[in-house]
Amino acid sequence: MAVNRYRLKSMSKSGHRGARLAERLLARTDKLLSAVLIGNNLANAAAASLVTVIAFRLFGENEYALSLATITVTFLILVFAEVTPKVLGASYPERVAPAASYLLVPLLKLMQPAIWFINLFVNGLLRLMWLRPPDSATGNVMGTEELRTLLAESGHILPKAHRSILLNLFDLEKIRVDDVMRPRSQMEAIDLQADPKSIYQELITSHHARLPVYEGELNNVIGIVKVRRALAHCADESIDHDEFREQIKAPYFIPSGTPLLTQLHAFQESRQTFGLVVDEYGDLQGLVTMEDILEEIVGEFAVASPLQSPMAITAEDGSLLVEGSSSIRELNRRLGLDLPQDEMRTLNGLILEYLESMPEGGVSLMIAGYPMEVIQVQDRMVKTVRIYPKR
Repeated sequence: MAVNRYRLKSMSKSGHRGARLAERLLARTDKLLSAVLIGNNLANAAAASLVTVIAFRLFGENEYALSLATITVTFLILVFAEVTPKVLGASYPERVAPAASYLLVPLLKLMQPAIWFINLFVNGLLRLMWLRPPDSATGNVMGTEELRTLLAESGHILPKAHRSILLNLFDLEKIRVDDVMRPRSQMEAIDLQADPKSIYQELITSHHARLPVYEGELNNVIGIVKVRRALAHCADESIDHDEFREQIKAPYFIPSGTPLLTQLHAFQESRQTFGLVVDEYGDLQGLVTMEDILEEIVGEFAVASPLQSPMAITAEDGSLLVEGSSSIRELNRRLGLDLPQDEMRTLNGLILEYLESMPEGGVSLMIAGYPMEVIQVQDRMVKTVRIYPKR
């Protein structure tokens, strides 16, 4: 009963005959328990009777002999028939179960009539109590939370990196594209109405493989352009609008709130790697790529842009200087913070929700035990925040 069913299944698939027999026995635990308990009780009763007869013949039929026989048989049964075998079985189940199956399978066949007779009364008693034994096939099926706990407690069995990847896979259903997307305010995009030289400069200075292209207003995205392909058709440090339009591909839109796991399947089916996130009104919210989803599973692997500033600057007093637009999930994951992330996605949103007003520079507050100071406010948003160690 202590054997790991999944390890036993693995041994069975590899051709281990004892493991196959053990699997067959565990498929009907009612019959297995009946056979084991019948044999166990017969052996114990026979041992008690035998020791009593021996004691009476050696010491006569008296209370002394009966007491000695009782103590002796109790000791022998506990040590040799109960405690030691059960400790061995619980300590080495993968070794004991397949070996014991060679003996238990023929015993189960021999005891079939007795097992049927006993189970007839057992099942009748259970029905009287309105109980029904669970099916052993479904009783050992693991749910998501059980698998998560099993992985978290796997210890040295799985390398830490592998365990982290598997645990991250379970979180994909809970994480939304809104949590990992690059917000609209941080997007790099090309305005088709700009002059040709400005578009050319935008292309050669970009550190991205693809860029959204809009016309006049960022909500009016007309497509996606591959930077290298567009530059290949440029001449004299300028672009031709007609040729540039031919390089623009139709945009791929993603509804806001889509779970990452769902979007991963959508990317696979549509053979896309780049999508624009829009809300229910069709307004652009940001962009998400296949790389963003993969980083949620395996961690960051891309080389940071030379123009990209670090997420936080650590001061001598241990405080962190952080941009207000930083994702709370990223702050918690990379910096080991414990900020609430149930409703707001950015540090700016969290501070505005807490204060319920637009703060000024120098305002101090405390969120989730972290003392914070608003350093800079710009364009109706908190630009820079200093976060002190948690109290």
